[in-house]
Amino acid sequence: MGWMKKIMINTAIDYLRKNNFLPEIGAIEESIWIEDKSQSADQSILYKELISSVKKLPPAYRAVFNLYIIDGFTHQEIANQLGISVGTSKSNLSKAREILQKVVKKSNEEITVCRV
Repeated sequence: MGWMKKIMINTAIDYLRKNNFLPEIGAIEESIWIEDKSQSADQSILYKELISSVKKLPPAYRAVFNLYIIDGFTHQEIANQLGISVGTSKSNLSKAREILQKVVKKSNEEITVCRV
């Protein structure tokens, strides 16, 4: 679940910076994020949507994503297990993350619209 939180935080920071709500201040400590009850309901919905999106990833992306992010394997170990190059493992992970970040961004925008 830590990877999901990291994706959500990075997407939120990017959104705030893009819309000039957050100045460029470098790394922000995760500990300063205060969760309230409305956020946890939104996060629960987002979590379910994200898990569903992981399941819908193309098989090659999903395999690398699960092995690297969830199971903690290195790219070399993944390459050996799947019979692919280290570069392909890195590329597939990057593409999987891009897809999932788009899902998170879209969900955050929908949640923001619903609150307005």
